[in-house]
Amino acid sequence: MKCALSSKNKISFVNGSLPSPPPLDPDFELWERCNNMVLSWIARTLSPHISQSTICFNNASELWMDLHDRFTKGNHFRFSDLLKDMHSIKKVDRSLSTYFTTLKIIWDE
Repeated sequence: MKCALSSKNKISFVNGSLPSPPPLDPDFELWERCNNMVLSWIARTLSPHISQSTICFNNASELWMDLHDRFTKGNHFRFSDLLKDMHSIKKVDRSLSTYFTTLKIIWDE
């Protein structure tokens, strides 16, 4: 998602570096239109069940932070499992290429 937002020059809407201008500011309507577009892009990537819980957000940055907080809590256990997997990998009968590919897959996760 970050890659897609960055390619459209919209990452600043989710990282908070482009805050909403005051409503009377001439740029407010442009900012609001782009913010709503980013909100809709994010919503379309969510499952219907999760998407229903995000309809109250009017700011892409706030939605992004909520999703981040919601879905990074359980990563501690996954991280622990990945570390265990990484430390238990042995080359044994694998080719060097297969061994490093397996390591890279775990590292990327």
